[in-house]
Amino acid sequence: MATKHEQIMKYIQDLDIGNKISVRQIAKKLRVSEGTAYRAIKDAEIRGFVSTVERVGTIRIEKKEKGSIEKLTFESIVQMVDGQVLGGNSGLSKTLNRFVIGAMELDAMKRYVGANDLMIVGNRETIHKYVLKEGAAVLVTGGFDTSEDVKRLADEIGMPVISTSYDTFTVATKINRAIYDQMIKKEIVHVSDILIPLNRTQFLYYGDSIKQWHELNEATSHSRFPVVDRDMKVIGMVTMKDVIAVPEAESIDEVMTANPIVVSPTTSVAAAAHRMIWESIECLPVVDQNHRLLGIITRRDVLKALQMIQQQPQMGETIEDLVSSSLTDHSDKNQYAFQFVVTPQMTDYLGSLAFGIMTSIITMAGRRALNHVKKGDLVVDNLSSYFFKPVQIDQIVTIYPKILELTRRNGKLDIELYAEGQLCGKALLTAQFIDRF
Repeated sequence: MATKHEQIMKYIQDLDIGNKISVRQIAKKLRVSEGTAYRAIKDAEIRGFVSTVERVGTIRIEKKEKGSIEKLTFESIVQMVDGQVLGGNSGLSKTLNRFVIGAMELDAMKRYVGANDLMIVGNRETIHKYVLKEGAAVLVTGGFDTSEDVKRLADEIGMPVISTSYDTFTVATKINRAIYDQMIKKEIVHVSDILIPLNRTQFLYYGDSIKQWHELNEATSHSRFPVVDRDMKVIGMVTMKDVIAVPEAESIDEVMTANPIVVSPTTSVAAAAHRMIWESIECLPVVDQNHRLLGIITRRDVLKALQMIQQQPQMGETIEDLVSSSLTDHSDKNQYAFQFVVTPQMTDYLGSLAFGIMTSIITMAGRRALNHVKKGDLVVDNLSSYFFKPVQIDQIVTIYPKILELTRRNGKLDIELYAEGQLCGKALLTAQFIDRF
């Protein structure tokens, strides 16, 4: 039987797009407590089919597909520009195609307007009506309102009319920045991108015998399996070492590792990799919000994903990308050496090299030194900076990483920084290599 939480989730999903939702309404309709209704609405918001819009309320929206993450929705535009929705609430979940600035006469701008575009314009109601009829949304700048006719038209066709107090230039800048940020987010690979789905995942039920583990092992050649209860909730993990010398009639729940480490679909692959290395785990169950099994990821999947991340083109540069591009390799056979010039973007409010940037550069130099002797991915475990002098703008800094210890699993480096021949920093870095098992 479905839980109250699941009943509420199904009720919300069955609502029409654009319907308003309230805690009190759901609590009364489904005869549950307001606390239960509130938690379910928040869960629905996390899953992406409910959204809370200021001055509008909580509404049922169409879930945005992951493939269009680099695009923005009209709802995100409202939040970005601190806007007020004047009409067309049901269209807030639609994806924005492009934005057009209405700085010309109507006849001249007609060829620029298309379906799902966003026209940024002032208080020109003739243009508001034309744009809506073309299937595009309207963003009214300067804090102006629009007519009741325009609002009714927006409701009829399901395209939003939004008002913001910002001027046109500020609005365009904010949208450009958001698109750039979304491109960076798109490059982050999550567990959901690499997981082996449930229909291809082998697992055991609580109460199964050791004999069933052996049968599954023989059929798949795998040695690690999640253990679930009858509701598909992950309650354990069983491996080959758990069943060695155990009679086949014994129950799985007597030998399994209870409450195993799990990850969610939204966990980044980098975070999952660090967890697997730190805990020496080769397989992780992937679960939903109710701890139900969705699939698994393996160390091999993670390694392939990390290699793919390094090879993909950069759509949007992060601060680390900019810093990394400034670091040049001057190593020779006798010594590892890397150089960079302190640019204004790398400084703090006093005009000196920012401590955070210095830490990032030391980490990059350490990674590159270790990759000289051992190719592959690694995770930095610890970085201790125990000496640091201020470094000024335009100074050339040389980094000398020295490998103190190198094993199959770990690397330890002593790192020194010099500016104009003077020692300006010292650090100790340790890292773990990601090996294929």
